[in-house]
Amino acid sequence: MSETNSKVIVALDYSTASQALAFVDHVSPAVCRLKVGKELFTAEGPVLVKALVAKGFDVFLDLKFHDIPNTVHNAVAAACELGVWMLNVHAMGGRDMMAAARKAVDANASEDRVKLIAVSILTSTSQQALKELGIDKSIPQAVADLTRMSLESGLDGMVCSAQEAIELRKQFGPAPLLVTPGIRPAGAATNDQHRIMTPLQAIQAGASYLVIGRPITQHSSPFEELMRINTSLQHI
Repeated sequence: MSETNSKVIVALDYSTASQALAFVDHVSPAVCRLKVGKELFTAEGPVLVKALVAKGFDVFLDLKFHDIPNTVHNAVAAACELGVWMLNVHAMGGRDMMAAARKAVDANASEDRVKLIAVSILTSTSQQALKELGIDKSIPQAVADLTRMSLESGLDGMVCSAQEAIELRKQFGPAPLLVTPGIRPAGAATNDQHRIMTPLQAIQAGASYLVIGRPITQHSSPFEELMRINTSLQHI
């Protein structure tokens, strides 16, 4: 695992390994962590994850496992073997599924146990979209209920909107990891995210780590933008 103190997890929003590695060649494990999501993993597979780990990066494998407990157990076990720093499951898979995921993590013999977190409500989900899914709750209440179930199932924390982080800290205290996508530096495009905050606002709200993709990876000077964000968070 890297020795970085950075709160920034850069989402490698690329379609090929060559694009991702071109960015990675301009940063180091000392200044950020990395997230590999569905598109890149589907295109390039475990080989790329292993390559990033070999370079010394903490890798968040963002595949949101959601299946029957046995399948998720085996998938999580395989992910742990890649040497990832963090991975996630979808809380809507239920208690048994999340408990199976935790069992797989605990069985991994690595020196540093992989951090296991859950996804509750995606940051692209609006209140209307939630209603259309048949969930007759407000987004904050749905997030809180899924967070409680996840923590009771032994998980380390949640992926959540930074706008929910304040309330989650009030309800669940300082221990859970809160990993927040939908982070947009001041002046950046919102793209398809609805519930967003700036990096400073998110940390002040209680976020543990910030997932930032396009505002860094598509910036004209990605490394400079990453360092600017790191600097803005140094004195919190």
